[in-house]
Amino acid sequence: MNFMSDDLLRYRSEFPILERTNYMISNSLGAMPRAVYDALKGYADIWATRGVRAWEERWWMLALEVGNELGVLMNAPKDSVSVHQNVTTCQAVVASCFDFSGKRNKVVYSDMNFPSLMYFWEAQRPYGARVYMIKTDDGITVPTERLTDAIDERTLVVPISHVIFRSSYVNDARAIIEKAHQVGAHVVLDTFQSLGSVPVDVQALDVDFACGGVLKWLCGGPGVAYLYVRPDLGRKLEPKLTGWFAHQDSMAFETGPIRYTDPPFRFMNGTTHIPALEACRPGLKIIREVGVERIREKSKRQTNRLIELADQHGWRLNTPRDVEKRGGTVSIDMPDSQQVSCELLARDILVDWRPKAGVRFSPHFYNTDAEVDAAIAAVDEILKSRHVAV
Repeated sequence: MNFMSDDLLRYRSEFPILERTNYMISNSLGAMPRAVYDALKGYADIWATRGVRAWEERWWMLALEVGNELGVLMNAPKDSVSVHQNVTTCQAVVASCFDFSGKRNKVVYSDMNFPSLMYFWEAQRPYGARVYMIKTDDGITVPTERLTDAIDERTLVVPISHVIFRSSYVNDARAIIEKAHQVGAHVVLDTFQSLGSVPVDVQALDVDFACGGVLKWLCGGPGVAYLYVRPDLGRKLEPKLTGWFAHQDSMAFETGPIRYTDPPFRFMNGTTHIPALEACRPGLKIIREVGVERIREKSKRQTNRLIELADQHGWRLNTPRDVEKRGGTVSIDMPDSQQVSCELLARDILVDWRPKAGVRFSPHFYNTDAEVDAAIAAVDEILKSRHVAV
């Protein structure tokens, strides 16, 4: 392969782990930016020197600031993104806005969703939710027509993934949202595997809710998830999973029922997770500077190369070949793939393995073309050394 000149590689020096590893696992945990050291030192310094005054001087508004930084990446209106600890909590906040005891109580989703979200929605059955799961035909794609056909006048919520974690298939979010709105249902779009790698525009999609986390493609580390609520809904919904940050006058410490404040605090609950919020900001800054459109174009090229190399070796592909239907990951199921994954890790080639997927390779904007080729060459060498037929 003739390796291309790549302007995005100037950011490599911002990520210490790239100095010693071939980092192909940004779909699971993005590489840590060097500036996180200073961000967390700043957190410790303000706590050490300002004590409780840190709340009024910085910490209280940090959730709003980070939410708006995330909002820029998905073209969300100002003050429409709240922050939480994880995506399951985000979806729980959404669910708590609705009543499942009436006739409109159906929840439609795909078996290709991330399991944590299935576990959450299945657990809503005792509260009246009628859960309907659409099954994949091939283990790679979601049958869009079958899913939209299942969305009817009794459907309340459609929680779907924008990009499937296992196969990297890009769901037809627009078609699903349009059908849901035709019948009065709401869509919760999980953008965990897209934001930062695939362009997301919540206003263009007219999606009701969008959620995800910063620890993967956004290089923000664990502990920060985001929840976008469409502004017209944000002004009227009243989440039951709530707390003092959502109260109209938090510092009044009133007893009795909550008086909801405005978004995005309206959708928050208890005390925010300050260290994680501080740690995620350097990654968000870099992603904004690089630009998701540029990241996407490089991702298309490098995932195409991974597929080309997999085909040369005759390995099974569990990812769409159509570049427009594929996110930033290529799932390759070569012989003895789980053990191959372990041996790649031992060589400091960081990937992961998932059932029904195989080895997931996820190059990001900071990866070189040479690293893509080297990762696949290492697989070939491992298989040959293990005397596995290829």
